[in-house]
Amino acid sequence: MKKQIKTTEAIFPMPVLLISTFNEDGTVDVMNAAWGTMLDRDMVALNLTETHKTVQNIKARGGFVVHIADAKHVAEADYFGVVSGNKVADKLGKAGMTFVKSELVDAPIINELPIAMECAFVEYQSDETGMGVIGKVLRTSVEEDKLKDGKVDVDALEAIAFDPYTHGYYKVCGRVGEAFKDGLKIN
Repeated sequence: MKKQIKTTEAIFPMPVLLISTFNEDGTVDVMNAAWGTMLDRDMVALNLTETHKTVQNIKARGGFVVHIADAKHVAEADYFGVVSGNKVADKLGKAGMTFVKSELVDAPIINELPIAMECAFVEYQSDETGMGVIGKVLRTSVEEDKLKDGKVDVDALEAIAFDPYTHGYYKVCGRVGEAFKDGLKIN
């Protein structure tokens, strides 16, 4: 029997996305954003309010990079979520991480994180049902040691997910089935 619990602001589990931008002085701002998804094969949506320094930077610079957080960098990922870019400049440097500038958009790619999706800013939707930041993914790159047969190896990636009910981070790993195949066994 299911028991009713308090509804929270999210669906479990949620990806831990780290969004990187340049501040107006060229330092790097990074924010932890669990509220993000793909709208299409090459379109990303981040449900972020305009009060975030990251959103202000995205609008000013026209680009951003979405990184997938991993278990190796859980402390840094959490730091990027609890410290505001409106109060602390160069959050990336304070976290001891490094970057290279994207060749495609005016945004930094964090060297230590295994996946980077370079995005061009498309629009900001601010109405009640708007998604927030919409971006077009121009390129996705993955550390070679996180690939298996040319595809992302989820176990090697050790991506983390956020549990909004307990405020915990969990590793995403352990394949349990074959999508678009296992269900066909049911007659």
